[in-house]
Amino acid sequence: MLDLQDLDLQLDQVAHKRKSLPEHQALTELLAEKSVVDRELVTADTEVDDLQREQKKADSDVEQVRQRRARNQQRIDSGQISSPKDLENLQHEIGSLERRISDLEDAELEVMEKLEAAEVVQAGLRGRAEAFAGKQSELEGSRDSQLKELDEQRAGIAEQRAGVVGELPEALVTQYQRLREHNGGIGAAPLVGKRCMGCRMELAPSDLSAIKAAAPDAVLRCEECGRILVRTSESAV
Repeated sequence: MLDLQDLDLQLDQVAHKRKSLPEHQALTELLAEKSVVDRELVTADTEVDDLQREQKKADSDVEQVRQRRARNQQRIDSGQISSPKDLENLQHEIGSLERRISDLEDAELEVMEKLEAAEVVQAGLRGRAEAFAGKQSELEGSRDSQLKELDEQRAGIAEQRAGVVGELPEALVTQYQRLREHNGGIGAAPLVGKRCMGCRMELAPSDLSAIKAAAPDAVLRCEECGRILVRTSESAV
């Protein structure tokens, strides 16, 4: 019975280790930080995409006006315009186009500056996201390795437990399990001297006398905590 109790305590310890691996908490904190960075990166990606489209449009607008100015200038340079009024109108339009080009280039430059700044932010966030991903992979690898080792330990202990249970009466095992559930994982305890090692209480002389008179195969219970009490070579009976 004490062997069974010891094996169950070992299983409890393995279960506790599985739940309390530092990697669990580290991953929880890491994923919380990573989720913030991931959201910020999505926002940064969207902003960069929008600015890239805006820059392409600005480039296209400037190019269209430049081409129109070039065509007008070519008409003037070719001498095809004979009417002074038409020539004056065309020169006036070229002047307007040049001012338009200047305005568009200013807008284009502003978009380029915004895009460069946004790309710096994006690159920083992407670097942080990649670092988080690398750390996550490292933590998960460490966690999985330890869980595998603990699971192997658990399987070995469970196999030993099954062998011990097979040698005990089913009713006794059921009683032990019930007591264990209601007594903090301890269903059976040795009697050391006059003391129950489950509740650490010293038994009354009358209880010790009853234990001493009990048959060797009798199932004994501690009068203080109700746990199954097992006599050993260290018992004062």
